[in-house]
Amino acid sequence: MKRVLMIAFHFPPLRGSSGIQRTLRFVQHLPRYGWQPIVLTAHPRAYESRSDDLTAEVPEGTEVIRAPAWDAARHFSIRGKYPSFAARPDRWMSWLPGAVLQGAAAIRRYRPIAIWSTFPIATAHKIGKHLAKLSGLPWIADFRDPMAQEGYPSNPVTWRHFERIERETIALADVSTFTTPGARELYARRYPAQREKIIVIENGYDEDSFSNVSCAVVGANESIVLVHSGTVYPKERDPSALMVALRMLKESAPDSYRKLKIRFRAAAHENLIRELAEVQGVSEAIEIAPSIQYRAALSEMLSADGLLVLQSASCNEQIPAKLYEYIRARRPIIALTDPRGDTAGVLQRAGIDSIAPLDDPQAIQQLLLRFCTAPTSFPLPNESAVAGASRSRRSEELAELLARLTEARESIRSRQII
Repeated sequence: MKRVLMIAFHFPPLRGSSGIQRTLRFVQHLPRYGWQPIVLTAHPRAYESRSDDLTAEVPEGTEVIRAPAWDAARHFSIRGKYPSFAARPDRWMSWLPGAVLQGAAAIRRYRPIAIWSTFPIATAHKIGKHLAKLSGLPWIADFRDPMAQEGYPSNPVTWRHFERIERETIALADVSTFTTPGARELYARRYPAQREKIIVIENGYDEDSFSNVSCAVVGANESIVLVHSGTVYPKERDPSALMVALRMLKESAPDSYRKLKIRFRAAAHENLIRELAEVQGVSEAIEIAPSIQYRAALSEMLSADGLLVLQSASCNEQIPAKLYEYIRARRPIIALTDPRGDTAGVLQRAGIDSIAPLDDPQAIQQLLLRFCTAPTSFPLPNESAVAGASRSRRSEELAELLARLTEARESIRSRQII
């Protein structure tokens, strides 16, 4: 079986990032397509939060190399302050030296024939670049989402670090992958000379994770429950207009309003949600729920009357990874996002029309009223969309890409020998 070295900060036992799912599922599914992953990740002490709920899903026999790493904000801080050089391009740049040394040793020992590194920890691409240069192996740089964006990172020095890493990675990697068509097109315009090397491998859901997941009977509660599963960001997933829409619903259709409960599961910015709800006088319609284990979260999706997506127009080139699990759950989806963005595009292709702009309270209010009045009238994701969004299919796409790259490299070498 061919081997690939996979460089990823997000890996069990890290807790609280959907980024774990992309790497973990590639690690699970690539062997069925002829590729054995070797994982180069960080020591668990670098993780701000840890959980063992996904550790058992790492396939038995997978070589996982945990290079020394520290979180500058926690390990190098004195009275709440830490040196800025220790946190650029990110708080885990201390991962770099040990990862390069151990990665080089792993290449000598296991003889992988390709390298794959994944963002959003920028240091991962720096490690990938060093190891690709040292080994001469083909390198896939998995950006997932845009890296250096307008206004992000907000610190100008950090932004310059991101821009340089992005530029060098796009130039040196054999292929750069993104999770959405919009992101691919953005980078193709930004780096036109590299257009042919920029492709899409979307996120997805893992069918094995859904198997044997129990769910409650939908509609068993008196309330109609709409679930948002995952982080709510103050800008990118701003719930302000949603709260205004709830107030409008309360005033115009109080009977419908009393039926509705919006549950924010593991939202991270709970205080923001509470404050916005209090200002609009809709606190009784909001439920703040803590983080739960992954399979329990899937069970909740399957049991919900509806699932809520928040995504601003500033993120039109991004798709929340959770969206694919929503599609697999085949429950009604209310998407508060720009109808022209990639998130809406995925839903529209799945047959979902319950979409309203995140910043349009009136349109949101109309969707909520429709949902409270007749939740079962909402279209469910179609079967073709569900089948096409599996992590197994995404892993097959990655395996095909790895095969093309390594075959092309071998062809070049054979011609040079001749």
